[in-house]
Amino acid sequence: MTITTRQFDSPKGNITHYTLTNASGASVTLSTLGAGITAVRVPDRDGKLDNVVLGYRDAASWIADGPCAGKIPGRFANRIARGHFSLDGKDYTLAINNGPNALHGGPEGFMNRIWDAKTVGDDSVLFIYVAEDGEEGYPGNLTVTAKYTWTDNNELTLSLMAETDAPTIINLTNHAYFNLDGEDSGTVLDHQLRLDASHYLPTDETQIPTGELAPVNGTPMDFTSFKKIGRDIEADFTPLKIGKGYDHCWVVDGYEKGVMREVAVLKASKSGRKLVVMTTQPGMQIYTGNWLEGCPESVSGHRYHDYDGVAIECQNFPDAPNKPDFPSPILRPGEEFDETIKFIFK
Repeated sequence: MTITTRQFDSPKGNITHYTLTNASGASVTLSTLGAGITAVRVPDRDGKLDNVVLGYRDAASWIADGPCAGKIPGRFANRIARGHFSLDGKDYTLAINNGPNALHGGPEGFMNRIWDAKTVGDDSVLFIYVAEDGEEGYPGNLTVTAKYTWTDNNELTLSLMAETDAPTIINLTNHAYFNLDGEDSGTVLDHQLRLDASHYLPTDETQIPTGELAPVNGTPMDFTSFKKIGRDIEADFTPLKIGKGYDHCWVVDGYEKGVMREVAVLKASKSGRKLVVMTTQPGMQIYTGNWLEGCPESVSGHRYHDYDGVAIECQNFPDAPNKPDFPSPILRPGEEFDETIKFIFK
């Protein structure tokens, strides 16, 4: 395993990219901006290496990009209704940046910050960010670490940990967009997806969960067996019309806190590549890149279009701070947020 670095100037300051290359030549590139994944180069069925993660030509284009490509949003990933929550009897107000709601921790969030970073051994990079009390409206000084480890078996493990000095809320994930035929190959609607999830979270028209855990059986939300992503995406089904495609949280079957399990498999018949996703988290937001049009120029020099990538965001449920029946997002002093996501490329 080798680790190389590149430096880039940006309006935010110096950005460092770390590339971890394994014995077979497959590699992952990580950025201090948002502790993000900017590239994953893995072989197809014929051994040809391609980048299977959507990314941009200019390192600075990741700053405040609409898709939040590859980065770690926070302090609370996904949506909080009306930018409001209460904790221990105190009300908190957040920036509204997605219709009437708060999204991904606010306009800056963790995804638009430059994290500290250091290599760990020859196969890992550790990113560290300290969010101050009151940053983006959230309480508590929060120290977050994100450790990425790359193996000779083309497995990328993301270990997310955090501690706070005051009660707060937290929800962390990674927002990479995958296209297993290569980031410049066009639509992912012909990719096949399977989810270990027999329920999903219906939402209101602003994409806030209603609180119901609805069965997927008999609906276009059913991915319990392999199905092309695009097969039902234009169905006459209200949840799909709200977000112009899939942008919903699925409930992991058999979830147990702290237990790693396989939750999703994505495969592409053209390239023969397969991605297995494992996590300790209770949900996964599947987002089919419904609004990629108009985002920055791609790393290969073309423009991305809607549905050119799919994000599989393992996380807690959206609006969990306002839904007592959802898994608790509360982190208190003396406790440790400790979740893992693993991407296995085959």
